Amino acid sequence: MEVTQVLFNAQSIDGTVRKNAEESLKQFQEQNLPGFLLSLSGELANEEKPIETRKLAGLILKNALDAKEQHRKFELVQRWLSLDATAKSQIKACLLQTLSSPVFDAHSTTSQVIAKVAGIELPQKQWPELIGSLLFNVHQIPAYAKQATLETLGYLCEEVSPDVIDQDQVNKILTAVVQGMSASEGNIDVRLAATRALYNALGFAQANFSNDMERDYIMRVVCEATLSPEVRIRQAAFECLVSISSTYYEKLTPYIQDIFNITSKAVREDEEPVALQAIEFWSSICDEEIDILEEYGGEFTGDSDVPCFYFIKKALPALVPMLLETLLKQEEDQDQDEGAWNIAMAGGTCLGLVAQTVGDDIVPLVVPFVEENITKPDWRQREAATYAFGSILDGPSPENLIPLVNVALTFMLSALTKDPNSHVKDTTAWALGRIFEFLLGSAVDLPIITQANCQQIVTVLLQSMKDTPNVAEKACGALYFLAQGYEGEGEPSPLTPFFQEIAQSLLTVTHREDVGDSRLRTAAYETLNEVVRCSTVETAPLVLQLVAVIMMELHNTLESQKLSSEEREKQSELQGLLCGCLQVIIQKLGSSETTKYAFMQYADQIMGLFLRVFACRSATVHEEAMLAIGALAYATGADFAKYMPEFYRYLEMGLQNFEEYQVCAVTVGVVGDISRALEEKIVPYCDGIMTQLLKNLSSNQLHRSVKPPIFSCFGDIALAVGEYFEKYLMWAMSALQSAADLSTHIAGDDELVEYTNSLRNGILEAYSGIFQGFKNSPKTQLLITYAPHILQFLDGIYMEKDMDDMVMKTAIGVLGDLADTLGNHASSMIQQSVSSKDFLNECLSSEDLLVKESAQWAKLAISRAISV
Repeated sequence: MEVTQVLFNAQSIDGTVRKNAEESLKQFQEQNLPGFLLSLSGELANEEKPIETRKLAGLILKNALDAKEQHRKFELVQRWLSLDATAKSQIKACLLQTLSSPVFDAHSTTSQVIAKVAGIELPQKQWPELIGSLLFNVHQIPAYAKQATLETLGYLCEEVSPDVIDQDQVNKILTAVVQGMSASEGNIDVRLAATRALYNALGFAQANFSNDMERDYIMRVVCEATLSPEVRIRQAAFECLVSISSTYYEKLTPYIQDIFNITSKAVREDEEPVALQAIEFWSSICDEEIDILEEYGGEFTGDSDVPCFYFIKKALPALVPMLLETLLKQEEDQDQDEGAWNIAMAGGTCLGLVAQTVGDDIVPLVVPFVEENITKPDWRQREAATYAFGSILDGPSPENLIPLVNVALTFMLSALTKDPNSHVKDTTAWALGRIFEFLLGSAVDLPIITQANCQQIVTVLLQSMKDTPNVAEKACGALYFLAQGYEGEGEPSPLTPFFQEIAQSLLTVTHREDVGDSRLRTAAYETLNEVVRCSTVETAPLVLQLVAVIMMELHNTLESQKLSSEEREKQSELQGLLCGCLQVIIQKLGSSETTKYAFMQYADQIMGLFLRVFACRSATVHEEAMLAIGALAYATGADFAKYMPEFYRYLEMGLQNFEEYQVCAVTVGVVGDISRALEEKIVPYCDGIMTQLLKNLSSNQLHRSVKPPIFSCFGDIALAVGEYFEKYLMWAMSALQSAADLSTHIAGDDELVEYTNSLRNGILEAYSGIFQGFKNSPKTQLLITYAPHILQFLDGIYMEKDMDDMVMKTAIGVLGDLADTLGNHASSMIQQSVSSKDFLNECLSSEDLLVKESAQWAKLAISRAISV
């Protein structure tokens, strides 16, 4: 097979030629994988071949070794490992040869492929000679070979974890990289490749950073690189500093003064990409110190071993003025562009983090800047003053801020309506939102909003919703936080008299002509939802009136015929927003008996609309409509049964949607809602649902995050159908046991621990539902055989000591359920269990009230079981 021609055709503009070429490549790969990979690596290594085909050959090779989806990645790794050893050696030889290619695209693609192979082989103790050959290559004469090798070392450090490479080789890699970075390296590309490689290698340098001499050397070279004449090297060097600030925070003391000087010079004088990283360094230090102070609760004695060095507090007098200067470097169109990021925005973000880090100390440093600039004729000064004020509202104490806010409020409301500049209005509306977000609510004794000024605030915000889309969106945001500030307050909210006017204005915004181009419509619906969610009993009749309005809007979206694909996407987005709005209204009206009764007259029509939304099938709508149906099932209770014959097929479709796994997870949650609503009336649908759920669990195509909710759902179904669950017991228990075994011996990063805890929680909720469902039934005997394994699972998670409060509460609850349902059959098993007594005592003395309550109930159930 002439691979060059096929690779050439695969990039053809002619669709048929391209399709045929892709088909040939696919067949070649399926019929002879070693030959396929060998011919690609040969193509990549051959200097006589055209660059386009070499580059594509490298890309296909890389994709044959790695994939985004976990299950696919695992398959590719296994496939490579089981490949014939001779073929692998030849492919790797071709790759190493291509690193010295003078053609940039060839050697740069190869760097990535070598790193992917290393990521598979090094953890398996294969390809031990790789790092040696790369280090030999670093000393080659042509600069491009050196550059390619440093790039490869960088990618390699990204692919493998630090424990895979021994310290001796780590030292050699770091030496090569740091030498490549030093000012004596004449070639810019080599120096840049080395600086970027260091960024990836920093995680490997733990031992080197603990050695003063080595650390000083690395820091000196990084700081020197921030002064390179080449902007890309300066940017990469600052990126290294940002990474060092979080990875090696506790080692920074000797360097912090120098770093301050370098960063402040860069922020004031350098090009934007460099200045942004220099600001990011201080934001990163803030993040570290906020985490440390939160973890240690801020109550430490002077000599305690808390690893906080208060770098931000010490730098305040110089750091704050530097950040305030950046606020004046706005861009003309930054409010229109959603993804905008520039020096002024980075400076304001950093200022906000500084406020969270040092609290009250920042106020006297910022207030004079605000007072001096807020009335200046130049819009940049007014906007910067407003941005500075809004940035420091989260961190300092309310006692310190509220007097300032009370002075500023009238001025800000007037600026929001009268300032001639749209930027200033945009930032003013944002800052008002921050005032409402951080300083309203029950925690603060000094009211900002009184009956007196509430009218003015609402009037100004509603008026601003008619302004340009970006100002209107920020005004919606401010109203959102204003409504949230009075949630669950018991006494009537000052917003109650304005409910109708607010709802009407928000609905008007959703119909603006220019609403399509920005996030404005979404913001208006989100705000309406929040206003409804936080509304009080007095406004319930008005919420009820909204039902018909939103139903009509949803009905109208279903009427439009023959849409283009772009219009269809917009329509589907709008249906999602409307279904979301109905969900909030249903939850609100369904939460009290009086309003629920009035709402029921609409239930059939609403369900009819949701079913029509499903019929014009698109994933986003599907998800929002599904969530709304969950709320409807909860509100209608057993009456929901009448919708099941028509709804069931969509439920099944949702459960089968592995591609959009969020849709699948939402549907699993709705099965739980429906089980709770229908109780035994769900029985006719259980066979289909349980079969599909068990199928989902055994599939390796389904995203792992959907598995914990499936287990919880077993518990909901068992609780709903009681002893009828016997039919599925064997299958469900077998799935639960294998998942339980998997979830006990897991060491890993925080993300894995978090997932493991959610998996355990799902498993425990299933056990709990099953025990409670079988309680007082003649068939409880069926559960006795499973009890020892469940107790062993509880022992296992107790011994591992890494469960969160959520799992603790559910686990101790399961111990109680087991005792409660099995009675005296459980007593000897519980008494023999390794840790149930210690576990119970630990939960009884927990700080968490929910854990404590759960434990007190379990104690009662156990003592009843033992005394029988």
